[in-house]
Amino acid sequence: MRIDLHTHSTASDGTDTPAELVRNAASAGLDVVALTDHDTTRGHAEARAALPEGLTLVTGAELSCRLDGTPLHMLAYLFDPEEPELLRERELVRDDRVPRARGMVGKLQELGVPITWEQVARIAGDGSVGRPHIAEALVELGVVPTVSDAFTPEWLANDGRAYVEKHELDPFDAIRLVKAAGGVTVFAHPLAVKRGQCVPEAAIAELAAAGLDGIEADHMDHDPATRARLHGLAADLGLLATGSSDYHGSRKTCLLGEFTTDPEIYGEITRRATGAFPVPGAGGARS
Repeated sequence: MRIDLHTHSTASDGTDTPAELVRNAASAGLDVVALTDHDTTRGHAEARAALPEGLTLVTGAELSCRLDGTPLHMLAYLFDPEEPELLRERELVRDDRVPRARGMVGKLQELGVPITWEQVARIAGDGSVGRPHIAEALVELGVVPTVSDAFTPEWLANDGRAYVEKHELDPFDAIRLVKAAGGVTVFAHPLAVKRGQCVPEAAIAELAAAGLDGIEADHMDHDPATRARLHGLAADLGLLATGSSDYHGSRKTCLLGEFTTDPEIYGEITRRATGAFPVPGAGGARS
């Protein structure tokens, strides 16, 4: 089985619609794909309706968190999307995205970049506006060559000149809320140092003690030595070690299935989940 547990659609900051994403996942030879848009489950219904035969959909979200001033992302799988407390927190994060993005546009303008809010809003479309949309605007303007090059201290990295904080969950609260909603939590790209400051390994151990289920070890932002280190850390802490592409369509260079999750790890994730269950494809609309 080929299992990719971290992808994004136009419901947040990907370029594939949810329907296109599941069709592209099937074309890429995946057996299982998780749709984990930022702080939203809005794309799940469309993905289900278009799910090709032979592909299983894992519903999820990537939750925006912050620990002692350091941003981090928490992948949440197979939770009940209507659980009230978790839903309220996701809405708080979502509602803060527009003022935060406007703030970053303002900072960029102060730095002499001829970016406009209208440009960013056009790029975001119906998605939850975020840094990748602003990064794409910088590419359009010729400020940086690629979206990834915008995520540096010079521009949009966590400690960058144009960075603006937003409402984010405490990760210990995120673990508690996702578990209460029947879901499973995996710390996304925990040592992606090129994105900015990362939380220390001691904090990962504290999160594990609080109920964290796993860490995303195999990821494009982890070099081979970091991936090996994270697999060892997962073994030491009794955590599940996952792998995934973090696919964003054409907005990033990663490909569907570039990294994958071991079927036994996937089986354990589904065993632990009680809030929702994987959706087997029955042959969705293909046009």
